[in-house]
Order: sequence, then C-alpha cells, then structure tokens
Amino acid sequence: MDWMEQEQERGITITSAATTAFWTDTLNKIEHRIQIIDTPGHVDFTVEVERSLRVLDGAVAVFDGVAGVEPQTETVWRQADNYKVPRMCFINKMDRTGADFYASLASIKDRLQANVAVIQLPIGAEGDYRGIVDLITMKAWVWDGEELGASWEVVDIPEDLQELSEEYRDALMDVLGETSDTIMEKYLNEQEISPEEIRAALRDATIHHGVVPVLNGTAFKNKGVQPLLDAVCWYMPSPAELPPVVGTNKKGEEVERKPSSDEPFSALAFKIMTAPHVGKLTYFRVYSGKLDKGGTVYNSRSGNKERIGRVLEMHANEQIEQDAVYAGDIVAGIGLKDTRTGDTLSDPNDVVVLESLEFPDPVIQVAVEPKTKADQDKMSKALYSLSEEDPTFRVQTDEETGQTLISGMGELHLEVLVDRMMREFRVEATVGKPQVAYRETITKVIDSHTYLHKKQTGGTGQYAKIIIAIEPSGPGGGYEFADEISGGRIPKEYIPSVGHGVSDAMTTGTLAGFPMVDIKVRLLDGDYHDVDSSEMAFKIAGTMGFKEAVRKATPVLLEPIMAVEVVTPEEYMGDVIGDLNSRRGKVGKMEQRGNLQVVSAEVPLAEMFGYSTDLRSKTQGRANYTMQFHSYQQTPRNVQEEIVARVTGQ
Repeated sequence: MDWMEQEQERGITITSAATTAFWTDTLNKIEHRIQIIDTPGHVDFTVEVERSLRVLDGAVAVFDGVAGVEPQTETVWRQADNYKVPRMCFINKMDRTGADFYASLASIKDRLQANVAVIQLPIGAEGDYRGIVDLITMKAWVWDGEELGASWEVVDIPEDLQELSEEYRDALMDVLGETSDTIMEKYLNEQEISPEEIRAALRDATIHHGVVPVLNGTAFKNKGVQPLLDAVCWYMPSPAELPPVVGTNKKGEEVERKPSSDEPFSALAFKIMTAPHVGKLTYFRVYSGKLDKGGTVYNSRSGNKERIGRVLEMHANEQIEQDAVYAGDIVAGIGLKDTRTGDTLSDPNDVVVLESLEFPDPVIQVAVEPKTKADQDKMSKALYSLSEEDPTFRVQTDEETGQTLISGMGELHLEVLVDRMMREFRVEATVGKPQVAYRETITKVIDSHTYLHKKQTGGTGQYAKIIIAIEPSGPGGGYEFADEISGGRIPKEYIPSVGHGVSDAMTTGTLAGFPMVDIKVRLLDGDYHDVDSSEMAFKIAGTMGFKEAVRKATPVLLEPIMAVEVVTPEEYMGDVIGDLNSRRGKVGKMEQRGNLQVVSAEVPLAEMFGYSTDLRSKTQGRANYTMQFHSYQQTPRNVQEEIVARVTGQ
C-alpha cells in the first residue's frame, strides 16, 4: 500500500493509505468486508496514526519479532488507549535471525502494560519457523515451506510443544475467566470448553474489556496471515454493533447517532489529500445515515453547506466510484472545497458536531527560499496545499527577514515535504539548515499591571486603560484569558478585543520573538472614554500591556526535549552514554535486549542534529537509535543567553 515515490525509495510508510479487502474465514466460509488503513511507524508521521485511530473501530499492532516493543510503539499504544480502540498484537518476522516470540511477548506485557491473551504459539523460529499452535482448538497449523503460504495443514501439536501449549492454554482460560462467568465456571469444574465458547468469550473480552489477543507469523512468507485475518473477523467489532457516537446539536445539547443507515447523516473528515488528475480528496468516516453522490452536507465549523460531487472507495492511490455511502464506510469525497481535517459533516436538516481532532505542535523548522520569481507563486500554492493535508506542518513568514519558515515534527518529516514540493509541484527552492522551534513562557506571577493607551492627534483619539494579572499555567496548560471585570468598568463589546490583543502578543515573545505558551491572563479592571475608546484601542492596550507585564514576569526560553532510545552492542555502551551526556542528555534506564543493550535518555533536540553520523562512527555502524518528542523544558541560563544573543544579534 506504500504508493508514494518517497515511500518506495525509503522503504517506509509515510502517509496512511486506505483500502477495502474481502476475506472468507477458514471456519464458517463467510465472506467478510474489512476496511483497512495502513499507518506509518516513524514518529515524524505520528499525525497519520492519530487521525486514523480516531475513525477506526479496531487495530492490529504489528511488532518486529526481533525488536519487540519499540519507542514509537508506546506512543501509538497510548494514542489507541486515548480513543479506546480494541486491538490485537501480531508478532511478525518470526523467520528472521534473532526473532524471539517470548521476549517480544514479555516486552508487550512490561512496556505496554497490556492485558494479553496469547492465542497462538510459534512452531520453530528463525529459518526453521514452520507454523503456529492454535490454543483455542489445540491444533497446529503447519505451512508448506515452498509455496509462500499458499497451503497449510492442520495437524496435532508437536510433542515437544505439548506441555508448553497446555500451560499457555491454562493462562488463556484464566484471562477469559475474568470476564466470562461461563468460561470460569466450566474451567474450575474441569468441564470441556468448546472452541465456539472460547471465541465468543474472547470477542467480548477484546471489544468490551481491553483484552489483547496475541498472534504470530511472518507476513513476508505468508505464514500466520490467514489465522490473523480470521481473528480480525472474529474478534474485532463490526461498525453495526458499536455504541452510538455522541455529539452536540446547534443548541449545544448532547445528541446520539446510532450506526444505522436510517439515522440522519453524520461523518468526520479525518484526512485531506491532493491527488493527481483528481484534485482535493477529503477522506471521511461515516458514523450514521446514508449519503448519495451529489448530496449536500453541512460543515459545522464553517457553517456552510457543501456538495459532494463524487464519492470514492479508496485502494491506496486507486479509486472506485460509489453511488452512495452508508454508516461504517470510510471513503473519500470530491468537491468539498472548504472542509478541513477534523470537520464534522452532517445532514443540513439535522446538524451534529462530533469530537474533533487535536494535533501536537511542530518542534523543528527550516527556511525555504524560491530560486526564481516564477517559483514564488508555485511555492506558496504548494505549501498551502501541503499544510492543508498535514495539520502538524505549519507555514509562516518571518516578519523581520521576510523568509518563509516551514515547521514540522522532525528532520525526516520536513525532508519528505520539501521533496514533495519539488517533485509534485515542480518548485525549485533553496532549503536552510534545520532550526529548533523554541517557545517562551513566564516564571513569576504579576498580580496587577496597569497599561494606558492614549493618543490624541486631532479629531477622534484613542483611549483604553486596562489592569491585568498574568501567571504561569504550567506545562501544557496552554493560553487562558479570563474576564474578571465587574460593574461595567469596560463595556462588554471591548473585552474580546483585549483578548485578541493578548493573543497577537503571544505569537512573538519578548526574549527572542518565539511564540509564548502556558500563560493565564486575567483582566481585572480598566477604564474607557465615551468618544475616544474603540475596539482597536483596547486591542492595542491588550498587546502592549501584556508585553510589559511579561517583561516583569521573568520570561524564559523553552526547548523541545526528545525521548531517545539507543540500541547498541555492549562494548560501545560507555561511548554512547558519554556522548549522550555531552549533548546535555539525561540518561535514564538501561536494559538488555538479547545480546544488545538499550539506553534510554532525554536529550534537547538542539543537540541531536547530526547524531546519526556520530553514532555510526562511534559504534562502527552497529548501533541505531530512535527519538520522539517528549516535552518542552526550560533551557539552562547559559544556553538561553546564547540563543537570545544569536537570534537578536545582541
């Protein structure tokens, strides 16, 4: 499903791709329709995972049988927890040298705290991997090694695995007994439990009680894939049996939409894409109702009606036109010019607003300059189109230099987007070196600060007086503006203008011009003039008064800290740890993974540029690392002074 040129060149998934597959299960011979979204594993493209999990009903977490749980796995798992998505685990690549099912299973239990239900054991490992033990039927599936999984036999469990299989079967009954009285009673009374009863209990436990079935195989050789598809059909929920989706109507009242085609139409737009020869594609998940092609929907964010010209069932980058879509469908629409990621689309006569999507802020930025004047317009259109597709990609203009700055989640993220801009939109551009996306905040409480904006130059003047208090809202607290005016000291129509002025001031901090975060502002008091006061006067007062108060509140610089995990042979441990310490890193836990050592650390992003090359040279190319955003933290005083001096030229 990796159809983009960049994906094929790098051998990784970059964008989520949707497809619809049909599978006839091996037991009941019933054909099932499965809607699949393949998502990236690299942390720079975490937005693709976030928005896909928001609209999916179940997930298969695929693990490398050699590496087990990796850092990005933990992030994705937390995202799935957040959306309460039922999931199962598939330990893949069991034919690789170093593959260890039991070590991978232990990492899933320990690092993800998953309530696992092991339903298969591997037969053989590495080059000798032949099949699986099905702990539900207590039979073995063995694949013919020459046919790439085209045929298999169901046979008795090999003698050398009989005892281990009994042990894991008992463990499976223990897990299911916690959620099924039938299983518990029969198990304790040593009565026979049929495979049908186990499957029914496992389905209920997976969908409603957070139990995670664990399977194994090798997708490359098509071994273990058939029982995995069976498991998806048997243990993942169908859209029709999900609880109603909850939203709000125009009055702000809570309303429900059942997953039925008889209900009013409701859908969530979760992805925007520009496709060759087609234009803008809007991917959406239908939660209720039915929509015919050419139908009209209401966009709750814009307040506008939009007509969907065509509806497409997607197969990666191929499209099949549909006459209508129904509850549970994941499709793409053409013609929705004003729709963005996270917008609710609903029946114009029965409007609903569904929970939207939230995305992390970018942590890295680069400057891009068009090579010719002809490239300038093309670059503007390209960057607008790319930012519309990707909510974690931001474009802004530096007010002082006039440079175009693009921001994203990491070096690879920006590298891919610049590459797409040049290839797909044929823009020639010069790209600067990556820069860290710093933030600013305050560390002191200012209980009261007065600012008077007064200007008289003949005719109508400007007058606005405000008294504000500011305080830190803590990491992740965001920006908050509170109106605490009483007695009409400032007319109500001017109060939002003060807030707008403060919001504008937050975009450029007083230290080095970086955006400000995590500040609470309270408007305590003020004064106005019957003739000279205006919305603009109070907006200016908000901007200037806030900046003055910030200078008193000991502003500081915040920098992005990355969670780094290095996997290295033991003989290089000292060099790796020493190097991380030299980068202002805080080394945390160290653990063994097979014959390798895993070092976890928190390191400022500013110190991680060029780390790949340095790590290769220090370990003769035998170590590798992953990193993902952890948090924003205050920079040390000496580092802050260096950065401020560099940015301001003072």
